[in-house]
Amino acid sequence: MRGSRTIVTVCWSAVGAFAETARPFLSPTNIFAPVSTPAQSIFDLSVFVLEVTALIFVLVFGLLVYAVVKFRKRRTGDGQEPAQVYGSSQLELAWTVIPVLIVVVLFLASARVIASIQNAAQPSNAIEVTVIGHQFWWEYRYPSLGVVTANELHIPVSDPVHPTPTYLTLLSADTDHSFWVPRLAGKTDLIPNHPNSMWMDPHETGLFLGQCAQYCGTQHAMMLLRVYVQTRDEFDRWIHQQRQRAQVTDTVSEGQKIFQRTACITCHAVGGTVANGRFGPDLTHLMSRDTIASGAAPNTPANLRHWIQDPDAIKPGSKMPAMGLSDPELNSVTAYLETLR
Repeated sequence: MRGSRTIVTVCWSAVGAFAETARPFLSPTNIFAPVSTPAQSIFDLSVFVLEVTALIFVLVFGLLVYAVVKFRKRRTGDGQEPAQVYGSSQLELAWTVIPVLIVVVLFLASARVIASIQNAAQPSNAIEVTVIGHQFWWEYRYPSLGVVTANELHIPVSDPVHPTPTYLTLLSADTDHSFWVPRLAGKTDLIPNHPNSMWMDPHETGLFLGQCAQYCGTQHAMMLLRVYVQTRDEFDRWIHQQRQRAQVTDTVSEGQKIFQRTACITCHAVGGTVANGRFGPDLTHLMSRDTIASGAAPNTPANLRHWIQDPDAIKPGSKMPAMGLSDPELNSVTAYLETLR
């Protein structure tokens, strides 16, 4: 048993050393590089489960090898069947009690982690965000800060000495979705008419990627998550910028007129204008985002124009309809949208 533990410890240490060395090259959704308390708790639990199961594997495999070598058929043998042992109470008790104890230990360890995450007290300085899953994009509302945005979540980094966690209320506008950013927290489902919640307290700044982890339709795979963890000053500046109304100049007023007289305003909202739709993303600060179509393409003028002209060419099966605009109208609307920063 002691030898098995040593083997498991050495193997896991080697895996940990390799993961740390290769960390800069690993996937941005790497579950083995947690940077938030919930993700770290889940990682620690997974390591514990892996150690227990690896120990069981080494022990069982070792016994199998021993049995194969010890009791293999020998050429010089007499060919007689070895003595058979039946009804060993000690063995039956051992292979019943030990697995039960292992399951109980794993159950208690899992329950402890789940309870510590779900029952964590929300501090008064926590950032509150309402996340609404749509087919196939994400809506983010900051109720106390007066900000509405889409697809790119911005939150402040949390200082371990003075934690500033972000608490998410998860809602669905249509079908089941699942919010999962592996390096920040475990996945939590968004169920229609059943609010869920989760929290994260990232200890590093940067961009963290995620994915809708519950099949929700044809474009489930392209319902991507981008979480920007910023310093508090950067986050405050972003909030201030997002509170501003859209700025429109006379040179693109024709594009605004086209936007407002078509079905665009049925789905989209632009602060400070008559556009007040709720079925699609809020476009007030569209060009402050790095991507369009929920991360499906970089937010460039060419991609934006292509997205308005033929959404299915970028994201087949999306809910965005092709508006059938002429080339001059398309150019004017694109130019207008480029001013929304």
